[in-house]
Amino acid sequence: MNKKIFAVAIVALVVLVGASSVVSAGLFDFLGGQDLNGQEVNLAAAASLKNVYDEKLIPMFEEKYPGVTVTPTYASSGDLQTQIEGGLGADVFMSAANKQMNKLAEEGLVDNDTNVQFLENKVVLIVPADSNSSISSFEDLKDVNGTIAIGDPESVPAGQYAKEALTNLNIWDAVESKLSLGTDVTAVLNQVAQGSADCGIVYSTDAKSTDDVKIVCEAPEGSLNTSVIYPVAMLKDSKNPEAAQAFLDFLQTQEAKDVFVEYGFSIHE
Repeated sequence: MNKKIFAVAIVALVVLVGASSVVSAGLFDFLGGQDLNGQEVNLAAAASLKNVYDEKLIPMFEEKYPGVTVTPTYASSGDLQTQIEGGLGADVFMSAANKQMNKLAEEGLVDNDTNVQFLENKVVLIVPADSNSSISSFEDLKDVNGTIAIGDPESVPAGQYAKEALTNLNIWDAVESKLSLGTDVTAVLNQVAQGSADCGIVYSTDAKSTDDVKIVCEAPEGSLNTSVIYPVAMLKDSKNPEAAQAFLDFLQTQEAKDVFVEYGFSIHE
């Protein structure tokens, strides 16, 4: 081999190795000096977050952090609270309401330094997409002869918001006997989509996830005592706190926020 060509090849190899070392070192520093390869983030998330996580955010995170796996558990926030209290091995909890997060924090199960008021959602009234119903407002629910689906207010935040709105509008007593209580907001959505309920109350993001339902209206202004807030935090007994923190940091990047907005959520300011 020509000596000049050999020399150039050696220099190029040194530069390549050096650049690779710098990138690796930079990534290592970015991850807080921790090697996350092989770690798992066990995510406990409200059912209304399933689509955005499964379709976009989890694949994005796993691509950004090769070797790290995110394993989600979806259910109503109340059910997840109970599971966490019972020892569910979760690293990160994202609730559809502050009630469940605050309860876990009071019990010392949440790392409050990581607790963030993160997303906002809207509560909406829906009917099947092919419905000819004359329902045009929450007040019209008093005249519904069939079934109204809502989440179980005892454990489902969407159901708690629904009851709150109906109570503040002074129509809870008139509709209570017509209610079909779902185990989570997805179950409510499915009841309406399949026509087994004449109408239902869900989050705006859920309604927009399918063409099988249509939105009648949002919960009237003043009918809810608080905004629909989704807090997120690491749990104190996380077995992979470095990976969990990396996941929380990722959620708060602009690219992740843009995905949440794409799926109909708002970023809480």
